[in-house]
Amino acid sequence: MTNDIYSNLKQLGGETRIPTSPEEAELERVPNPQADVDYNVRFTAPEFTSLCPMTGQPDFAHLVIDYVPGDWLVESKSLKLFLTSFRNHGAFHEDCTISIARRLVDFLDPRWLRIGGYWYPRGGIPIDVFWQTGPLPESVWIPDQGVPPYRGRG
Repeated sequence: MTNDIYSNLKQLGGETRIPTSPEEAELERVPNPQADVDYNVRFTAPEFTSLCPMTGQPDFAHLVIDYVPGDWLVESKSLKLFLTSFRNHGAFHEDCTISIARRLVDFLDPRWLRIGGYWYPRGGIPIDVFWQTGPLPESVWIPDQGVPPYRGRG
């Protein structure tokens, strides 16, 4: 196996500055060497942080992103930096969750993608946000996201 598919990556393998906003964050991708096979990739971010756009107080979520890649795979360090860029970004839970999903769909053009945003309560109300691009793929094992309904989530 050659490393030619990795030659254009800028962030992996070196010191990288955390982007100050999601707009500034640069997602990177590599060609999918298994593009002829349908399979699921899961990213779990149990410590996602953003800011309330009204109060500036931190909001916390457990994100689960599943996708069936097409021609591209997201490079995981760039995804981590993208998610970290929300740390100083003010937006409601729904906007954060759907913005992440739409950016990934636009960038990767996956065969299928879903996101579960399981937001920890503020003011006593947890907010969960779910979205997917279409029906579950028939030939791919897509496990349950494994995040229980809120009961002291963790």
